[in-house]
Amino acid sequence: MDNAVIESWHSTLEFELRALEHFATRAAARARVPAWIEEYNHDRRHSALGMISPIAYELALQHAVTTRKEPAA
Repeated sequence: MDNAVIESWHSTLEFELRALEHFATRAAARARVPAWIEEYNHDRRHSALGMISPIAYELALQHAVTTRKEPAA
């Protein structure tokens, strides 16, 4: 299994939260992670997903599945 996508995500998280933001405590850093993930999933476009956000990709996939017609028997 290829872990490149998740490794890239962890690298981005590490860079943006540890290198660019400074936290007084680990608890403060942990509290910031969910907000960062929410932003990441809604706003960031990803080349692995055709340059759309993860949320947009999931919604498009769900729409495709629910509107797919069953083949005639």
